[in-house]
Amino acid sequence: MLSFSLVAAAAPAPGLSETFGGMIPIFLILGIFYFVLFLPIRKQRKAVQKMVDELKKGDQVVTNGGLYGEVSKVEGATVLLKIADNVRVRITKSAIAGQQGAAEDGGVK
Repeated sequence: MLSFSLVAAAAPAPGLSETFGGMIPIFLILGIFYFVLFLPIRKQRKAVQKMVDELKKGDQVVTNGGLYGEVSKVEGATVLLKIADNVRVRITKSAIAGQQGAAEDGGVK
């Protein structure tokens, strides 16, 4: 028992370089996640937001719920969407997923 405690007491404490050396793989993984996951998502959100901000009458869009329609009127944060003859619905701009026909391209034309 006595010899074990003497050996443990004589072992050097881990240095600062060993502590940061063990954290390098964690930083590398976080960097990979940023460039592979977060950066493309951020670019796509900006593109969708730009498209939504530039909506005008006559644009063909698709909503998050899967409704296809034509923009009849843009009123602030809402859009009047024509989905059939004599059928119009009012939706928020945030419910628009992309322009119609651009679904194959990721939702933004």
